[in-house]
Amino acid sequence: MQPLFVLVHSPSVGPATWRPVADRLRAAGHQARVPSLLHVAADAPPFWPGIVRAVRDDLRHVPADQPVVLVAHSNAGLFLPVIRSGLDQPVTGSVFVDAALPARTGPTPVAPSELLDLLRPMAVDGVLPRWTDWWDEADIAPMFADPAMRRTVVEEQPTLPLSYYEQHIPVPDGWDDHPCSYLLFGPPYEDLCAEARARGWRVAHLPGAHLHQLVDPAGTARHLVGLATAP
Repeated sequence: MQPLFVLVHSPSVGPATWRPVADRLRAAGHQARVPSLLHVAADAPPFWPGIVRAVRDDLRHVPADQPVVLVAHSNAGLFLPVIRSGLDQPVTGSVFVDAALPARTGPTPVAPSELLDLLRPMAVDGVLPRWTDWWDEADIAPMFADPAMRRTVVEEQPTLPLSYYEQHIPVPDGWDDHPCSYLLFGPPYEDLCAEARARGWRVAHLPGAHLHQLVDPAGTARHLVGLATAP
């Protein structure tokens, strides 16, 4: 049975970051879903159980014997082990796309201490600006293929509480009992890609900025299929 690609976006942004890739996968004859995690901004800590529920709920009408490939972008990679452990469907592959990696043994902090040092002064009444407002225009502009896509992504972004980035995510034992792989776009994720390789995972490189799936959805889709179906 052909697997269903479940494209999990970073809670820092929204599902629009994966929809063009989902469209390309479907056009190539694959099944694809993009669960929305936008509710996270309204949750109270811990946030990870709500993320697991959101993915489960999105798959509630998917048969329990349907194989699934989980695809996580950016800090969604930290939630992939708990998502995998919370699904009824068999997970036959996990692909981390320019993503943070869970610790080899948990729990894993969502943000390293240096990022928290950057974020804490930004918070107003415990709430952070939208992710694209953290960075200079020179860093943000190359991530988008056109102004319309940029508006869609920017307007969809949640304003997350600082406590989201202060949480630690469990890493269930045995979560990686299936083929895992890593798709690198570019800096600053090279070290994480090297770590994935050190874990024995298959890796691939599609050069681009952090939201390159929006710039080259067709190329991203091809790499996902290649990584997910590799022997």
